[in-house]
Amino acid sequence: MDRSLTSAPLAALEDPFHAMVARSRAEPAPGLAERLDRLARLRVVVADNEERFRQAISADFGHRSAVETTIAETLLVFSEIRHATKHLKTWMAPQRVATALQFLPARNRLIPQPLGVVGIIAPWNYPLQLTLAPAIGAIAAGNRVIIKPSELVPHFSALLKEAVAQKFDATELLVTGIEDEIAKAFATPPFDHLVFTGSARVGRLVAEAAGRNLTPLTLELGGKSPAIIDVSADLEEAAERVAYGKLLNAGQTCIAPDYVLAPENFVQAFAEKVRAQMRRMFGTDPANKDYTAIISDRHYARLEGLVADAASRGAKILQPAKPDDPNWKAHRKFPPTLVVGATEGMAVMQEEIFGPVLPVLGYRDPTDAIAFVNRRDRPLALYWFGKDRTARDEVLSRTVSGGVTVNDCLFHFTQINQPMGGVGASGTGAYHGEWGFRTFSKLKPVFYRSKFNRLADLYPPYGGKIARLEKMIRFMS
Repeated sequence: MDRSLTSAPLAALEDPFHAMVARSRAEPAPGLAERLDRLARLRVVVADNEERFRQAISADFGHRSAVETTIAETLLVFSEIRHATKHLKTWMAPQRVATALQFLPARNRLIPQPLGVVGIIAPWNYPLQLTLAPAIGAIAAGNRVIIKPSELVPHFSALLKEAVAQKFDATELLVTGIEDEIAKAFATPPFDHLVFTGSARVGRLVAEAAGRNLTPLTLELGGKSPAIIDVSADLEEAAERVAYGKLLNAGQTCIAPDYVLAPENFVQAFAEKVRAQMRRMFGTDPANKDYTAIISDRHYARLEGLVADAASRGAKILQPAKPDDPNWKAHRKFPPTLVVGATEGMAVMQEEIFGPVLPVLGYRDPTDAIAFVNRRDRPLALYWFGKDRTARDEVLSRTVSGGVTVNDCLFHFTQINQPMGGVGASGTGAYHGEWGFRTFSKLKPVFYRSKFNRLADLYPPYGGKIARLEKMIRFMS
């Protein structure tokens, strides 16, 4: 494969990329000790700079809740590293695979090997966790990694680049700049695997660029993830959990509930309960340090447009007691907002919201709710609330989504023994724990022939022996 970087914007990366490729080919299978050392150094990068990362991310957002950065980013990264370190020896071991009777006493093994050089195009919404989680899987699998952070978090990106360079050789782990030219061209080199986390629109462009080199992809996208409230649900409990899932990181979460489907006669009551829970959690003061700001003025204006469009089309807008307080905008904090009576024609139901705006729609019976979900692209997440197991299982069996949490939101993502990934328009591929190790490995099948095999009977010249062998194989099949 031609690995030259012909794109001018990536000229500065040409030497580091080729050096990394050369090392990955010269040392294709780093041992357990070397991989554990890289994971340990990555943990030091995060541990030694934990407070600096927290401050940098907050500076990029305008304000980012320190608690949210800790629980949704730092601790998850530590958990990923600890899990990989504990299980890596087992993951690396060749796996026994059954051998068909006619080939005994031979044996089969499945041997995991590093792919080589993995590229990661990271998002801005959880810049530490969503950058390093796939890197952990790639490093555990023995790969070398190049990371392109998001241009929307320049303080964090500069710090990550500096911190990584202090602990890693540039042929092991490299963080690039965030210039627009690099962002537009990063998917063009012939990586051995490429990870992109972001919007479906940009994901299509990444897939198109990567496709020119047949680069394997993991796409973590998003979409409109529904929360279905069953008639058997505890409305107070569901309201609290939906409010938390929606307002974590001010809704700037790819698996946040994007809209709610509730029984028609529950819609208004449920929306009021969610608003009450939002007030209880974050109050009505825009300066609340627990409430995260919107990443940019452009994103803020987009949310304003979504709400204005819904209101102009007849939706009822529920917000905190002082939604007109100019300090909301001054702090770039968008007030928690419910859109009651949203319809499919509203802009808020046409695109992923990615902010603290929650449409609440009614349905007549559970089959209508399932049909509503299935008319749309496959969501990255789905949430179901209720006590009726039959109704729950009906939704689980008749809908397809990247992941599901029952009677809560978000927490399927934190299950390190489960894969995290989308389906259809919400993404392809998965990582987390062993799933990440496998994504970034080539599971190479190896057949070890025994000297006692009669496989030579398959060789010409053919004669009566082939008929006997055919009869035996048919009998065993």
